[in-house]
Formats: sequence, structure tokens, C-alpha cells
Amino acid sequence: MLHADAVGLLLAGELEQAESRFVQAQDEATAAGVVPFIPLLMAERGIIAGARDDWNGAAALAADALTVMSENEFDDYWTSALVYAWAARVAAHHGDVARARELVVRAARLRPLLTYALPIVSVQALLELARTYLALADPAGALATLRQIADIREHRRDLGLLTGEADELRSRLDVLKSEMLGASSLTTAELRLLPLLATHLSLAEISERLVVSRNTVKTQAISIYRKLGVSTRSETVRRMQQVGLVAHV
Repeated sequence: MLHADAVGLLLAGELEQAESRFVQAQDEATAAGVVPFIPLLMAERGIIAGARDDWNGAAALAADALTVMSENEFDDYWTSALVYAWAARVAAHHGDVARARELVVRAARLRPLLTYALPIVSVQALLELARTYLALADPAGALATLRQIADIREHRRDLGLLTGEADELRSRLDVLKSEMLGASSLTTAELRLLPLLATHLSLAEISERLVVSRNTVKTQAISIYRKLGVSTRSETVRRMQQVGLVAHV
């Protein structure tokens, strides 16, 4: 009941009150030993942290949620889709592309369980997946999840703020198709680099993350600039953020 109340507040945009209810729900679930519900509540709190641009707080919640998941083997629970999708988005935001892709695969495996029978958490999970796909330069993956959301909305039309969020993401994809004329020419290596350009990491740190030389990273970055018609890293990030191809920082 506390979770339902918190979700209602979240969908109404009442973040502070929703956070308080989610904390209460997590405390009750912990006291009652309802362990499978705890990571879900952490993910809900993480969504609020992200909305407040508190990505360090979101990362801490994601780490705790994944620890509970790992210790209790909750991979096949339908609620786990939201946990994995949200944790993937956090990883992508922090530039950990490999981890983000691993978590996206776990979330995507649970997509058949996300239906209009349980629409709110299902749409939340699919939205987080779509955002992560965009951050990983995979608009096709984002489109597939948005189509699944559209199917759910055929049966459940009133989803509060989630409806607008889905429409906004679909608009980003439409812009992507019409405006990203040079993006299709990016190589696989350049697509791996792209999300990292939107982080605080230096080229040297990026090279360590990708296990390539700094000169290789610099060469790939220059190639990206040329293909996108920009001249600096900051211009590249702004250009990609306009269409949601990388996460905002």
C-alpha cells in the first residue's frame, strides 16, 4: 500500500512526498522480510534521485539494489526489470558503458513480463531501458521499447507523468531520424567512445576505460567531430544531447 501511494505521488510530480513514502515502504519491507520488494523500492528512490540530478545518490542506491539482487538470485522476478534498467541508466550516465550494456541485457530478457496487467512498473522499466539505449547510441533498441509502451498504453491510457515522458522520448527519436545525418557513419569504436565524451573523464582516463591508447581516443574523437559537423568535445555533447543520444550531465 505504501508503494502504491508513493507511485501515485511520483506520477503526480510530488517527488519529496513520494521519496518519503518509498523510504517508509522500504523500511516496512525490510522489517517484514519481503526481500524481493526491496530492490524495486531502491530503484524507485533512484529514479527520484536522478530527477533531482543527484547521480551520486542514484549510484549508491543502484549498487545497494544490485547487491540484494545478487545475494538473493532475483533475476527472474518481473520487478527486477526496473532494477536492472535503472542501474543500467546510472552506469551509462557515469560512463561505464560495458556495465550498462550488461545490465541492459538482463533487463531486456524480462521484457516479455512487462505488460498492461501491471502497467506502472512495466512502463517505468521500459522508459529507463529506452533512455539507456539512447545513451548507448542504440536508437533501434529505444524504438522497440517505446513500441512496447505504446501497446501498454492501448489498454492503460492514464499513466500520469509517464505518458508525457514516453511521448518526449518518441519525439527525440523522431528528431534523431531527421537530424542526425552523420551519425550513421560512426564506427563501432566511435559509438563506444561517444557516451564517454559526455562524462567528466579526460581522454587519458577514457583510454584506460576502453583499453586503447590516448592517441587512438583522440583520433576517434576528431573523426566524430568531423562526421557530426562540430569542432569540439563540448559541441559534440550538446549536439548529441539535443536528440537524446547521450545522457545529460
